[in-house]
Amino acid sequence: MIKKVLRNRKCILVADDDADDRELIKVAFEESGTDAELLFVENGEELMFYLSRHGKYADEEKYPFPSIILLDLNMPRKDGREALREIKEDVHLKWLPIIILTTSTEAKDISKCYELGVNSYTIKPANFSELVTFTRMLHAYWFTIVQLP
Repeated sequence: MIKKVLRNRKCILVADDDADDRELIKVAFEESGTDAELLFVENGEELMFYLSRHGKYADEEKYPFPSIILLDLNMPRKDGREALREIKEDVHLKWLPIIILTTSTEAKDISKCYELGVNSYTIKPANFSELVTFTRMLHAYWFTIVQLP
């Protein structure tokens, strides 16, 4: 059974298999001056281990439960679509806000993700400056405007 962990910690969990994208996202959040803790997993399988507190992810201090998830679609082992479906079908996780952050502009991907219950679908910014702007807007919206559970 997964416990909802209600904390004052702002934690963004990024699921993305591309090491360069992970590094760019990390640097963009640092540059934007946001106060959210940023953690990374490399695929949908690892994301599900994190959320269900398996293995090393049982340490809640080191791996806090995320406030939101940034989810790439095309990843090995378990892609973002499969992980999204599992999260939104799980009674203990379905409340968790998920933002797709991907390169896919395919109408079928966009439709399918919203059908599965994603909260937002975003195309990865084309350059670093736009990525910094995205991180500022994401932080402002999800941690200032929106009331999270």
